[in-house]
Amino acid sequence: MLDGFETREMWPYECLRCLYVWEEEFVVRRLCDAYGKRAEIWLSAGVPVQPPWAGSSCPSCGAHHLTSFPSGYLARHPELVAEPEPGPAPVFAPAPVSWPDSAPAARRSKLPGRLLIAFGVPLVLFLGYELYIIAAAHAGH
Repeated sequence: MLDGFETREMWPYECLRCLYVWEEEFVVRRLCDAYGKRAEIWLSAGVPVQPPWAGSSCPSCGAHHLTSFPSGYLARHPELVAEPEPGPAPVFAPAPVSWPDSAPAARRSKLPGRLLIAFGVPLVLFLGYELYIIAAAHAGH
């Protein structure tokens, strides 16, 4: 024989990719069997789903990088909730990379060479000086 109860929980989320904010309602069935073993069944719209902290995705962009707020947070901060409900999630495609300065590729490709010079030249000079000091100390003996 199972013993248990149901509760309704609201989980507010924010997508860390597109910054969309929304709230989802879950029904949680907490059950306990005759042996004292406990289980939770999470339901969304009557369908069993993963718990809210596992496997959620943004309804706006489909990203899985989300954060959640404390229960009741969005009721206290209605300015965070977007007005229109999003349509179906688009197929995920990587966003094109845009460089802030819109520099041509030829100008950007010189950066690794400049870094090599900026770090390599002082390193070579320092090592050369140390080798010179060691060689001079051994020549003096």
